[in-house]
Amino acid sequence: MEEHLTVGHVAELAGVTVRTLHHYDEIGLLQPSTRTPAGYRAYSADDVERLREVLAYRRLGFGLREIADLVDDPTTDAVAHLRRLRGLLVDQRDRAAAMVTAIDRELEARAMGIRTTPEEQLRVFGARLYDTIGSAYPATRRTEPRIAARIWAALGDARTVLNVGAGTGSYEPPDRDVTAVEPSAVMRALRPAGAAPCVAASADSLPFEDQSFDAAMAVSTVHHWPDPIAGLRELRRVARRVVVFTYDAASHQRFWLNRDYLPEFAGLVVGGPALDDLTRAIGGRAEPLPVPWDCADGFFEAYWRRPEAYLDEHVRRAVSVWTRVGPQAEQRAVRKLHADLSSGVWAERNADLAELDAADLGLRLLVA
Repeated sequence: MEEHLTVGHVAELAGVTVRTLHHYDEIGLLQPSTRTPAGYRAYSADDVERLREVLAYRRLGFGLREIADLVDDPTTDAVAHLRRLRGLLVDQRDRAAAMVTAIDRELEARAMGIRTTPEEQLRVFGARLYDTIGSAYPATRRTEPRIAARIWAALGDARTVLNVGAGTGSYEPPDRDVTAVEPSAVMRALRPAGAAPCVAASADSLPFEDQSFDAAMAVSTVHHWPDPIAGLRELRRVARRVVVFTYDAASHQRFWLNRDYLPEFAGLVVGGPALDDLTRAIGGRAEPLPVPWDCADGFFEAYWRRPEAYLDEHVRRAVSVWTRVGPQAEQRAVRKLHADLSSGVWAERNADLAELDAADLGLRLLVA
């Protein structure tokens, strides 16, 4: 018979009040599995695990509604929650460490009679702090200007733009009236101050009237959607113009990382819609989008001429492919790549890449 803990015992172990646990029960955030014969709340091991997740997200600054979205996500199991929490905690630690370093430097400067200028103070502690010491995702997933130029040009004269699967806001045009849509509470929380207003919704059920926007855009997100075709049709419904940055699944063997180190990638695209299907869903065309060798946006293919970057865990954590293939495949690929870089095998096998400024690795811009 499974052991259950009393509400008082759980409150003591968790460092919260009994009233807090009662409140979580009342709002449906954490409802105990059973009650004692006397009618008191009793918590199972699964209940305690959920409480651990709730409290961890709470202490990271998430609101109760956002926490409910996170812990009720049917696609995320306990291990995925732990990995996500670890990443967020590491990010928070790095932010705090950077701020301590900045404070120490200013204290040293003031001890020598040097006073920092307002510009320097704001650069360290104000709006630019996020760009300098932001979390793993925004630190490596920046807007690549050359790709942005293609996307923004494709938007044409659109003044109102809907960005679906917006993430942290990369590629949102600064000179247009943008509305963002992002289902993930984590990603919404990582959007910087001053970013476009963001609506919690999914691509396949957009809460907007027909033709509400001049244009709709989706950047590196379609492969995450449960039903990409339905999502793209929704973009077409709510906007007169559609621009989508995605990839041709049939071209995955063009990239040496998939071909030589990560054959599991092929399994990620099996059964997914073909590029022609995606293009037809918006009634548009597909244009090749070569990846610059020094691409600033750290998406999966970005480091095709800088292979050592894939050895960096921070780089990998900002790309969903690595989580989707699993830790065993990831570590095997990293070990093999490290060995081939050390031995010179990678350089010999990919010597032709050294002369290229950009590579067509299957990334496509769909425009309608």
